[in-house]
Amino acid sequence: MENSLRAQIDTYLAHLDGLMKRGQQLRETLAAAPNDASAMAATRRWQEDCGVTINQLSGGSKAHWLARSFSEAFLMRSPDGSAAQGAAPADIVRQLLGVLGQAVESLSQSNDSAIVSASTDAPAPRRFEFVHNAEIRPVLERAYADGRNALEQGDYDLALVTFCGILESIVTDALEHKGLGALIGTGAPAERISEWSFETRLVVAEKAGVIRSGCARLPATARNYRDRVSSDSEGVGQGTVSESDARRTGQVLHVIMRDLDPGR
Repeated sequence: MENSLRAQIDTYLAHLDGLMKRGQQLRETLAAAPNDASAMAATRRWQEDCGVTINQLSGGSKAHWLARSFSEAFLMRSPDGSAAQGAAPADIVRQLLGVLGQAVESLSQSNDSAIVSASTDAPAPRRFEFVHNAEIRPVLERAYADGRNALEQGDYDLALVTFCGILESIVTDALEHKGLGALIGTGAPAERISEWSFETRLVVAEKAGVIRSGCARLPATARNYRDRVSSDSEGVGQGTVSESDARRTGQVLHVIMRDLDPGR
């Protein structure tokens, strides 16, 4: 990928990250005080900023899949699928955050001359082509889709565990490709990689230069995710993972995916 395009994508990603942080703060404020005048005004400004950014990424085309997603975010649906009236501002913010997440996802997998596909349909997934073990690529694609769905549906326990499972899989794949012999030279344990803990795999991968320092942002709940799915634990779905932790874990996953596939 050309340096100028990479720089442009990085600029958009940083801008989207800022918009998402603002949106998350607004959602929390509106949830606590839905009629707060200053919060409503700040929300309108944020929505306008989101609209400008989505318009730029969509090339000004209202038929673009991202532009359509942005417009549809303002429509809350009833159980029968029809548009419902009187959507709460906090709910609209939640849906717009989902659209911004789609933009981040598309930018993160962009590897050609277009920043976001000009197609009116969502681009086909190409997220895990960098994984050396071709057999697990479709599994990772399905898991990623499941994780995104869980996140947007508010199942933060499942979203976090799914994102962590993907993260461990792609880091393990990269470590195995590098080879245990080369890793031992960087101070890695001598036992098989499959016997290492999740934390050990992340630490060794960083020391060996396989990934950079993005995992430093992983919350404690993510680092201990194996405990949540072990046979003697209560498992997933207990409502103990915050939205912030789940979203941050997903963001870290994106960063590591870019580390492992610099040409994205």
